[in-house]
Amino acid sequence: MTTPVPDSETILVVDDAPETLEVVRRNLEAEGYRVVTVPGVAEALAVLEATPIDLVVTDYRLPQVSGLDLVRHVRENLRDTEVVMITGYPSIEGAIEAIKTGAAEYLCKPFTDDELFEAVRRALEKKSRRRIAAPAPAAAVGPLPGFVGRSESMQHVYAAIRKAAETTATVLITGESGTGKELVARAIHYSSRRSAAPFVAVNCGGIPEGLIESELFGHMKGAFTGAVTSRAGFFLTADGGTIFLDEISELSLPLQVKFLRVLQDKAVYMVGASHPRHVDVRIVAATNKNLRTLVERRVFREDLYFRLNVIPIEVPPLRERGEDVLLLARHFAEKFSRELGRPVPRLSDALLANLVAYPWPGNVRELENIIQRVVVMADGEEIDVPSLPVSMRFSAPRPATLRRTLAEVEAEHVRAVLTSVNDNKTRAAKILGIDRKTLREKLKHLGVADP
Repeated sequence: MTTPVPDSETILVVDDAPETLEVVRRNLEAEGYRVVTVPGVAEALAVLEATPIDLVVTDYRLPQVSGLDLVRHVRENLRDTEVVMITGYPSIEGAIEAIKTGAAEYLCKPFTDDELFEAVRRALEKKSRRRIAAPAPAAAVGPLPGFVGRSESMQHVYAAIRKAAETTATVLITGESGTGKELVARAIHYSSRRSAAPFVAVNCGGIPEGLIESELFGHMKGAFTGAVTSRAGFFLTADGGTIFLDEISELSLPLQVKFLRVLQDKAVYMVGASHPRHVDVRIVAATNKNLRTLVERRVFREDLYFRLNVIPIEVPPLRERGEDVLLLARHFAEKFSRELGRPVPRLSDALLANLVAYPWPGNVRELENIIQRVVVMADGEEIDVPSLPVSMRFSAPRPATLRRTLAEVEAEHVRAVLTSVNDNKTRAAKILGIDRKTLREKLKHLGVADP
């Protein structure tokens, strides 16, 4: 038995041919793995009982007890161990039997070094995905309340949140839609000395142009038709605390001037008032657009941009967060199962692989919607790939045809986009590069069901 190298993944190689054991051991150790070699199943079982093993690489035909029985033993007793089957007598039936029994990969002799390394890598990735998606204590998946993820890119976000919470400086949070910018803003507020004061979230893009000044700064009685009483705006409501201005890029240029004055003077003028009202409020703004570009296009004030961008925090898209997607998938599966009063379903290995490979244009929000859907619709103890939206599943290539009308091609694309965003017309319109009204008209014209 070889002496393993510490501090790396451990692979148990089982083969009755000493020359094969030596070649495989030498090659795998050169790649940095710890390798234990044994000639048969009895010795392999002794190792598995005494040593944590990440991967078993076993020959199909072994003396006394077959490698297939070893595969079955590993699958039914060691969930955290993967298996690669090797055989010098390849057959379709043997491969099918090995995979059905539980082998992650199947190699035929003679195989190249690269084929061995690829099979080992794929098997260990499969084990890693399963481990990450397994239930874990909340403290293990995020150092701040509400956060799930431990990728390097999110560690930078956590560090920036902690630093921002120690100051009262203005923060500008950037990132794509659905990445969790408001969650970052809340974390800053509730980690700061202002945590006992109000946190007021405002979607600047969701307030009509004619009302936004009154909503932000408040108005006096009689300031305009319908102002039957005086009303404090969001800034006064957030006094002593934090105001979060999402989609800050949607503010008109005239309103940007008034907002800049609030930043400079720490005071607001209510609509219809002749004197300012002092406010002590921490400002956190967010946008999914490039404000530098908007400044160059003269649709966003440069002086306001610099006032906002004192502490910049960029939230990474989900596709750049690596295996955080598996932690989030498990988190959402547990969340929605609790809401439904059901046991948490298992997420199949194939489904986990799909989640990692998918580019997530809608980011964490899209993942949450999809996991909610599959948990609600789940019938058994395990959720597999067919439960995912069509756009996330593999589809065999279709024969090309030039006999389809432009309307048919357009309708198919619109359906695919709607499916990818969980039938959210606002997000679908953004992806298609049109406004929501135009999308509704297209749905009607193309005969696509309006969800």
